[in-house]
Order: sequence, then structure tokens, then C-alpha cells
Amino acid sequence: QVQLVESGGGLVQPGGSLRLSCAASGIRFSWYTMGWYRQAPGKQRELVARITSGGNTDYADSVKGRFTIFRDNARNTAYLQMNSLKPEDTGVYYCNAEQFVSHIWGQGTQVTVSS
Repeated sequence: QVQLVESGGGLVQPGGSLRLSCAASGIRFSWYTMGWYRQAPGKQRELVARITSGGNTDYADSVKGRFTIFRDNARNTAYLQMNSLKPEDTGVYYCNAEQFVSHIWGQGTQVTVSS
């Protein structure tokens, strides 16, 4: 069964940190580009960060220098380390696995940045 399961979301104060995890099953994980997207209330889903099968990374301008995406192919898991969190980082974070025209989505995990 093809599945992506996110974890690690929660409530954090501004300036704090969280690490999100995305565990994949049912796919050849190392072949896929893994991405993290987020959707804030009333807004469209947007790309936060992406890492290719070769390890190349890409970030939204709003998170550069604060977020880091990485992957552990041995564990079939992708991660998003989020530091210096801001209230505008609040939203549901979704994991995505991409290969050619195939996109697989996780169920999402809520991140709330608030004092």
C-alpha cells in the first residue's frame, strides 16, 4: 500500500523549532523527489521545500535560511527541520512524493506558531 505519513507538528512559540517527518511505504523511496507543502487558512497550498533523489534542494524564499529539508533513504523518511518559526508559518504541512507525473500526498500535520 502506497502511503505517506507525516508527524511532528504541533504548537510552538515564535522563534521556536519543530522537526517534521514523512515516512513513506509502498514506493521505491530513493527514486522520488520529496517535498513539503503548506496550506494556511484561506490560502492556496504552496511549496515550502523540495529535495530530489540526488539530494538537490529548493526552498521558498520565505523559509530560506530557517528551514532545512533532508532525507534518509535507508529509513524511507523525509524531514523538514524548521527553526526561527514565525506566526506566518502556521498551516497544515503536507508531504509529497513526486516522480514524473505521479504525485502522492500525505494526510497533513498541523503547525501552529503562536504565543
